[in-house]
Amino acid sequence: IALGLVGDEWNLAIVRLAIMSDVRRYKDFKDQLGIANSVLTARLRRLTEAGVFTMAQYSDAPRRFEYVLTDRGRDLWKVLLTIWSWEAVWVTEHTEPLPPMYHLECGEEFTPVMGCRACGQPAEIRDVRGTFGPSGGFERSVPRATTRRRSAGGSPGPGLVPQTIELIGNRWSAAALAAAFLGARRFTDMLVMTGAPPTIVSDRLRTFCQMGVLEAVAAKAGSGRAEYRLTDKGRAFFPHVMVMLDWGDRWFRAPEGPATLLTHTTCGGEFHPVLHCSACARELHGSQIQVGGDPPKSRS
Repeated sequence: IALGLVGDEWNLAIVRLAIMSDVRRYKDFKDQLGIANSVLTARLRRLTEAGVFTMAQYSDAPRRFEYVLTDRGRDLWKVLLTIWSWEAVWVTEHTEPLPPMYHLECGEEFTPVMGCRACGQPAEIRDVRGTFGPSGGFERSVPRATTRRRSAGGSPGPGLVPQTIELIGNRWSAAALAAAFLGARRFTDMLVMTGAPPTIVSDRLRTFCQMGVLEAVAAKAGSGRAEYRLTDKGRAFFPHVMVMLDWGDRWFRAPEGPATLLTHTTCGGEFHPVLHCSACARELHGSQIQVGGDPPKSRS
């Protein structure tokens, strides 16, 4: 469910406006996004059904409603922040440069640093061990509705975070990325773990290498076989995956238990991500983040 919501760029754009600019009304979303009526109506309906928004009537004649963020919707700020940060550092082909982010508590430009909520220490990909939980697995964890791959000449979204959507906006892309984070290195590993057709696995591996998320290296001298390993760019996407999983598991927990079981190897505790400011090391909160504009004055 989380992938189905977060892997749609129009959904992200709508939620971003609601969180950052307190946009609530249909006309305001339409005017600021330049989105077609049919697309906006469908996305708002889906986000409301998923509990990201609730509808509140603000006019009797004519009868009109506005879309108000729920706690579930407001909690998406961490997902948006990790996407924004990764795209700003690792993706150069934006139509417009992404503006800097400032932490209002210290007044400094920052990037989010992921840590462990249990012990407070930083947590990188090598520090987190994960397996599927009672409700996890590739079949259940990818979106049920197959999304069409974006073509080079068109986009089903505003194009703000193109490579993020390439990674998680497609059913098999998300599965292949998960397999890579779970340790899959060979073509056959991807094939067995994801259950995807061979042509799809080949296409995903080729695309990820072109993006610089994976790199192909010789598995063994003279074998003629390649292994696919995460690059620095690929590993840098890990905080977003952890934050998205945490959001999904918090708000869409299956009756039989969590989808993933994560352990922070540094402290041995159950891992839940928390984001800290790279400048002052304090924990970040959505209300303390400013995107763009003049640098704020420190509240310290």
